[in-house]
Amino acid sequence: MSESLERLQKVIAKSGITSRRKAEQLILDGRVKVNDKVITELGTKVSAKDKITVDEIPLEKELFVYYMLYKPTGVISSVKDDKDRKVVTDFLEGVEERVFPIGRLDYDTSGIILLTNDGDFAHLLMHPKHEIKKVYNAKVKGIPTKNELNKLKKGVMSNQERLKAVHTKIVSVDKKANTALLEITLHEGKNRHVKRMMEQLGFPVLKLKREKYGLLTLKGLKKGTYRQLTPYEVKQMKSLASQNVKQ
Repeated sequence: MSESLERLQKVIAKSGITSRRKAEQLILDGRVKVNDKVITELGTKVSAKDKITVDEIPLEKELFVYYMLYKPTGVISSVKDDKDRKVVTDFLEGVEERVFPIGRLDYDTSGIILLTNDGDFAHLLMHPKHEIKKVYNAKVKGIPTKNELNKLKKGVMSNQERLKAVHTKIVSVDKKANTALLEITLHEGKNRHVKRMMEQLGFPVLKLKREKYGLLTLKGLKKGTYRQLTPYEVKQMKSLASQNVKQ
């Protein structure tokens, strides 16, 4: 098997010392060495075994980390917010790596959200072609029939977008309150996906939680708490994404 190679500026940026654009300038300025040789060409590719220095200081490769947070409602799926609202990274006390959320959950939606510093892993999980299942519990106003919910498999139009569900199930109904608890499975995660779908059917969402993401569940977590994914879970999520790629 051939060794994996990456562009030098990408490796420097991954280490966390600077952005990719600034890394390119460091290379052009002759401040970067690979195996004690000054490199000034931006197309240069390196392997994990290569010794890289910037201004004679060895580059420390940032280790990849993977976390799962039980996001509460009223939290932004971002690393910062210009309105000074709480963001998901505020809950990761003790985490020193510069992680970012994989995808997003709406401000008023709770449940599983993954965070990492591994861009390739994030892309793998977010791309629709990999068909990672995301399972939501939705409390809606009104009590839809099975036939009405089946429309979601073909898709409904909202703002010129077709929004689909892979699977739907009525978990329980409260006739007195005229509400229903639904289980809705998606492959994609477009903006306000579940809420917009249900609005088109005439059953507005009152409460929404993402219960499952691929093979991962909220088991053992309380709102606002997080845990690190095990190496096995990371491997399984990568494998799941690879298996699901449409041919």
